[in-house]
Amino acid sequence: MKNITILGSTGSIGTSTLDVIENFPDDFKVTGLTANSNVELLVQQAIKFRPEIVAITNSEKAKLVSSRLKGKKIEVVSGIEGLIKAASFEKADLVVSGIVGSAGLIPTMAAIEAGINIALANKETLVMAGGLILKEAKKRKVKIIPIDSEHNAIFQCLENIRPKFIKNIILTASGGPFLNLEKKFLKNVTPAETVKHPRWKMGAKISVDSATMMNKGFEVIEAKYLFDISFDKVKVLIHPESIVHGLVELIDGNFMAVLSRTDMRIPIQHALTYPEKKKGYLPSLDMNSIKNLSFKEPDMDRYPCLSYAYRAGITGGTMPAVLNAANETAVHSFLTNKIKFTDISRIIKTVIDKHDPVSNPRLEEILSADSWARKESEKLCF
Repeated sequence: MKNITILGSTGSIGTSTLDVIENFPDDFKVTGLTANSNVELLVQQAIKFRPEIVAITNSEKAKLVSSRLKGKKIEVVSGIEGLIKAASFEKADLVVSGIVGSAGLIPTMAAIEAGINIALANKETLVMAGGLILKEAKKRKVKIIPIDSEHNAIFQCLENIRPKFIKNIILTASGGPFLNLEKKFLKNVTPAETVKHPRWKMGAKISVDSATMMNKGFEVIEAKYLFDISFDKVKVLIHPESIVHGLVELIDGNFMAVLSRTDMRIPIQHALTYPEKKKGYLPSLDMNSIKNLSFKEPDMDRYPCLSYAYRAGITGGTMPAVLNAANETAVHSFLTNKIKFTDISRIIKTVIDKHDPVSNPRLEEILSADSWARKESEKLCF
């Protein structure tokens, strides 16, 4: 029985993780759950899965959660301190980091410092502080297992491959909902149109990141840290069918790949059961139904956010944290109808152009750069 804490249990990754756990009742027990503000769903999850600790970031709603869970023998904590306590809860064997955005950094670091293995779905944690995270994980002998379908695919491909045999790793991208839309029309797309992903069911923020391909840029930076590989060996290919989730090109000309249905519960199950494998409960990919697998290089002029991510990753230091903060601020402004879709990349470029990066930053310097970038971005969101 493996004890699991889920950071961000009411989000897309969190609810999918609980679905996996529910289908393996003899293998997993929920130890902790955390949410930002969704009281109703968090309470429902807590009553159903009976964790020992529940955290809600919104302190004002903690009393409501406590009253709803009265008599259930579940500790309720709140605020960032509560989130850290839940993330580092000593009875957990694995923490699923599913909080969206930079808010996932501190609790994920807390879990690592407590020596708990991580199933990582939060891209921003490694984007902002990859060097610090990997250093601390190595120090504490913590295993980081990626949940993102692309990184999970590469992780599986590389399990028995020596680093010297790797020529390139290739992350696939769907291209988002506007793949075939003429570039001149992008400035007029709406938030509602942008969050309608053609292949994946995801939250609003990551759906926008998919449309701009910033999510793939973040994954490039993640890959550098997860697989200890240089940026020139991390490639991206647009693959609209979203069946091949990742490829590894070997020096002898062979390729290794992972193919599966577009369902996040598949990589989540792999991460939860690792290093073992369990029989899946979802239908397998029907290979007979596949008529076409297409790949093409992304147009950096059409997807400038991807080029900005490569630039930030190569620059290093605090630049990736600034990239992430500018993106989060701009995406939020787009989703609230304050700016146009094409303004997202404009704002990001303006802020990273202005930033003077700090090399080998401490956590405090990363958080300071994050705060600075948000303020600079907000000035441009009009």
